[in-house]
Amino acid sequence: MKKIILSIDGMTCSACSNGLEKYLNKQKGIKEASVNLVMGNSLIEYDETILTQEKIEEYIKEAGFKSLGIYKEKELEQKRKSEKAKFISFSILAVILMYVSMGHMVGLPTPNILNMHESPKIYTSLLLILCIPFLVYGWDIIKNGYKNLIHKTPNMDTLVGIGVLSSMAYSLYSTYSIFKGNHANVENLYFESAAIVIYFIKLGRYIDGISKDKTKEAIQSLVKITPNHATIKKEGKEKRVTLDEIQKGDIVVSKPGEKIAVDGEIVVGKAHLDEAFITGESKPVSKGIGQTVIAGSINYDGYIEYKAERIGKESTISEIVRLVIEATNTKAPIAKVADKVSGYFVPIVIMIAILTFIVYLIIQEPFSIALSTFVTILVVACPCSLGLATPLAIVVSEGVCAKKGILVKKSEILENAQKVNTVVFDKTGTLTYGTLKIAEIINYSNLEQQNLMQIVGSLEAKSDHPIGKAFVEYLAEKNIKQLQVEEFEEISGHGIIGKIQENNFIIGNRKILEKYGITNLNTEKTTNNKANYQEDEKRLAQKGNSIVYVVKNKEIIALIGVNDIIRENVKQVIETFTKKKIETIMLTGDNKQTAEKIAKEIGITKVIANVLPAEKANTIKQLKQENKYVLMCGDGINDSPALASSDIGVSIHSGTDIAMDFSSVILTRNDLNSIVELIEISKRTIRNIKQNLFWAFFYNTLMIPIAIGFLRPLGIAINPMIASLAMVLSSITVILNALRLRK
Repeated sequence: MKKIILSIDGMTCSACSNGLEKYLNKQKGIKEASVNLVMGNSLIEYDETILTQEKIEEYIKEAGFKSLGIYKEKELEQKRKSEKAKFISFSILAVILMYVSMGHMVGLPTPNILNMHESPKIYTSLLLILCIPFLVYGWDIIKNGYKNLIHKTPNMDTLVGIGVLSSMAYSLYSTYSIFKGNHANVENLYFESAAIVIYFIKLGRYIDGISKDKTKEAIQSLVKITPNHATIKKEGKEKRVTLDEIQKGDIVVSKPGEKIAVDGEIVVGKAHLDEAFITGESKPVSKGIGQTVIAGSINYDGYIEYKAERIGKESTISEIVRLVIEATNTKAPIAKVADKVSGYFVPIVIMIAILTFIVYLIIQEPFSIALSTFVTILVVACPCSLGLATPLAIVVSEGVCAKKGILVKKSEILENAQKVNTVVFDKTGTLTYGTLKIAEIINYSNLEQQNLMQIVGSLEAKSDHPIGKAFVEYLAEKNIKQLQVEEFEEISGHGIIGKIQENNFIIGNRKILEKYGITNLNTEKTTNNKANYQEDEKRLAQKGNSIVYVVKNKEIIALIGVNDIIRENVKQVIETFTKKKIETIMLTGDNKQTAEKIAKEIGITKVIANVLPAEKANTIKQLKQENKYVLMCGDGINDSPALASSDIGVSIHSGTDIAMDFSSVILTRNDLNSIVELIEISKRTIRNIKQNLFWAFFYNTLMIPIAIGFLRPLGIAINPMIASLAMVLSSITVILNALRLRK
């Protein structure tokens, strides 16, 4: 399966995006298609053995829209500039048209040649000539409306198209009568109505486009954060290249004041790097040989050379951009409700307009009034604001989350996060930094301590677990060389095994002892006994250590206590959840004493310890069966099953790739307070969507009866031009309300 994001031209409302989405999902070879109205694109997952991009673009064309190719922000920027110039030109033309058609009505000075009664033929001809450019300008609306009607997915364009063409047809008939000598028909011209309706629709879309651009600022700023050029080193010589020319494995040079070009690992030098855009950390971070650098970071003060590892689409920045765009292409359940409603709403409005037209003729109202009412109903009921109500709020919130370092993979998370009543935390690397240090070594063997740690460190260097890093750092600090390891195997949730110098070693937590049935001490030191081993174990645990058991040839030869540092502001985060009556639970594979000590320190009252990865997932499932809406936060491979099982899986950005793959939210700043912010943003988003939907429904409910003419006896009536303006104002109300989320 392959995923692509295509830019789509011609979508104007939720009925458009909904209709295209349904059409694409019916096609053989497309596994899933999600169309985003606000971003103007579609995320499509398809079988590349059956379909090609060209064939998918044909399907889009068949549905009445146009594919602009792979989503590219720079090309869209050029299109926006062209749209702006075009809109300004038609604004001037609209003013001229209004002056010609209505100037005499409001007392503006007009020459006799423009007077409808004194020069009816010239007046009519001029209106027709001025109207034609607007028909060309709005031809996409008319064409899309027709195609959507043919595909049985009528939308806003269908309403406008029918209204405009009806006005034009009647006006052309009146024009024919005028030139035949029936000058009275000059009163029955609707050229300006058709033109101004198109203009106001385009005005609404132009304003909508500006608001969409604002919501994408987070994406644009991320795209621009990497430099355009970099210096690579080949055969001892420096060469200036573009980012596209950098290959994996190239040595890239960074000097003070320069930006890091690609993700990589430092091989020469040391420098302080500003990574605030990713981590949120305001202070520059000191980095040296062996440590990773992120594209876009600023080198403050040192000369470094780093090996390019993640380039192009694989880079951290590209991944963030992809996640943000993909997230906006997934639909929250509440958005699907609006899509469904608008799908029924448009056909109902068309039926109401037709019935009103027929009734007006039956009661012998003038044909011109019946037609004007018909067009007014179609225009005023356009579900533009209804279509914007949900997706615009979601995209604005996605931008807010991205700026706060919260990457949401699916927009439904923004709807569901406000339901969370239970937050489950992993311990190591989540509640703590995972930067473990060797606190105490209890050696029961005849090995020298340096030799013992050389063996353990060599094995742990093969593991991705945070505890393994502590041993690798220990060897580096003591300048101890690693040994050759054979037959290495990592046992998830237990530990590691391997062979060094013909001896079999088992290293891990208490569960690995139980797995291999090991209970005896090494007999080389007769001064120690089993009682001492258990006492040492208890003492290490009481000090808050994670205990690493070292087994050589099925005999315990050492206990090593490893300590961790609690993350900053964790205590305040737990207090916040407690105040909000959200239950917090620590779920860890570590021993109970160590876990409870840390839990007590930060304010968590419920601890579930000594659990395997599968048991973590089962614990999450059990909590869900208790009608709890569970958010799980973790960082390691052993957290992946639990993250996948939870209602919302949150991973720390410093965690492993697999943990991030299984999570639905990634915290790029590694700040647990971001979970609190996510829940608050979710609450505000849902409140905003409900407000938008209310005003959209209220507007249509209020305006349709007025358009039908129910208030005409009271002197309250509207025509197509006022209806189109009212529709624009409705959309602007929804846009402004959604943009409030940015604050």
